[in-house]
Amino acid sequence: MKKFLISLSVALAMWSAVAAQVRSNVSSVNKNIQLFADILKRLNANYVDSIDLDRVVHRGIDAMLGELDPYTVYFSPTETKEFMASNTGEYGGIGSYIGERDGYVYFSGPREGTPSDRAGIRIGDVILSIDGVDAKGMGVDEVSSRLKGPRGSRVKVDVRRPFVADSLLSFDIERDIITVPAVVYSGVVAPGIGYIGLTQFSEKSDEEVRQALTRLLADDHISGLVLDLRGNGGGYLQSAVKILSLFLPKGTTVLTTKGLAGRDDMTYATPTKPIAPELPLVVLVDGETASSAEITAGALQDLDRAVVVGARTYGKGLVQSTYSMDNNGLLKVTTSKYYIPSGRLIQARRYDAGTSSEIPDSLTTEFKTRAGRTVRDGRGISPDEEVTYDNTSRLVYNLVTGNWIDDFATRYSAEHPERPALDDIVVTDSIYSMFKRSIDPDRLNYDKVSDESLSLLREVATLEGYMTPEIEDQIVVLEQLMKHSLDADLDIQRPNIEPYLLRELAERYYYQPGGVAAALRTDKGLKKAVSILADPAKYTSLLQPAK
Repeated sequence: MKKFLISLSVALAMWSAVAAQVRSNVSSVNKNIQLFADILKRLNANYVDSIDLDRVVHRGIDAMLGELDPYTVYFSPTETKEFMASNTGEYGGIGSYIGERDGYVYFSGPREGTPSDRAGIRIGDVILSIDGVDAKGMGVDEVSSRLKGPRGSRVKVDVRRPFVADSLLSFDIERDIITVPAVVYSGVVAPGIGYIGLTQFSEKSDEEVRQALTRLLADDHISGLVLDLRGNGGGYLQSAVKILSLFLPKGTTVLTTKGLAGRDDMTYATPTKPIAPELPLVVLVDGETASSAEITAGALQDLDRAVVVGARTYGKGLVQSTYSMDNNGLLKVTTSKYYIPSGRLIQARRYDAGTSSEIPDSLTTEFKTRAGRTVRDGRGISPDEEVTYDNTSRLVYNLVTGNWIDDFATRYSAEHPERPALDDIVVTDSIYSMFKRSIDPDRLNYDKVSDESLSLLREVATLEGYMTPEIEDQIVVLEQLMKHSLDADLDIQRPNIEPYLLRELAERYYYQPGGVAAALRTDKGLKKAVSILADPAKYTSLLQPAK
């Protein structure tokens, strides 16, 4: 009885302390809300110019949340609709990607079977007006908002089609429910090896992966799988858990979350029986693989269920919850941290020496996978096999960002309307010569790094007093040795340019899935993944502790 009374007294004391803290917090919140409201009223009444109150308040909210972390954010009512559509993977509209250039928005990728595709919209079509409203100067967000709408409603779009005789066209398009696929492409990429490219974790992502995997197992009898999570920024956490259940025994713990004072502590386990529990698996990741995508890759790595290949992931180990606001806006708040099966937190740490990728082992904690392999926290998911890519040359960068490759693919498809077989789409010598001739040297913003470096060398030598006639002569010699013509540089860079050309040409005839399939032919990460799956001894050794 005495022990009970003591325990009760301690509990009451703790409750009283918590209650006091809660009252103090409430009082502080009320005081600061009053301060903010008072300032806003005085500004509205006395500021020399008129004030856009909605904009000021929105910026004030953004500044307040910016003091916390990058993932705690407020969405306005309009932004909330976009956010919800990204989670569900559905919206009302015409079904095309759009881009912006030269003061206009253009169609950069009508999706097959959507209203835009059925109406006849093509990649490259420049939007001149929407429902009679001049579209010049409209940004992507405004055009997107005007193109979207309820299923069954109509929108009139006038376009200019490049590289054709009758370039001015008008389309009356009936909107529909558009489903944005999470699996853009899946198929067989090598004998016995399947591929599934997952771009996001929406509410339906797990079902798309299940369908693709089922088809590959039943129709193609694959003996190994590459799950591509590169560029996947994450999304719906439950989809990650369900996707993991395709490969892991039912009831396997794949994630735990821990929040403030245990309020958001949860344990997630695979909910269903797997359909490929022993299928050899490689997961591709890169620096843009984040959040739910990292949960998937990290859990499979911690449980020694897959070999992770590529580059270190982004490092987002925080979980957000959403709260609806009275104005139909949405507040997304970081409420917990997540830990994958080894117990590690993958949230990237930053320190003065640079980015999370530079954090030395001494500043991280060591954990073990189920089989005893060493993994570390604090910097995302480190791959079991790293893949390095060549740096993009200035010429290739300018060709891509300057739309030279896009424009050539659009022109080529307009001049060659008959669709070839996807496997027959290749960049022949003839096609590459046509591409080279399409480039106007006077309009290509082609600044060679070597020219800039030699110019800087001359400037520094002069500034430091070293510019003698002999030094000047040597710099002139270097300039002559390193002087290249555009034609020669295009030949040198052909291996790096061709993959971009190939993808854009394939997209003109086979939409985005065809572009992905074509790009995979020269993908270094995929080649590494295939080589691992094709070598059972190598695959097995990578899942065992180092000796």
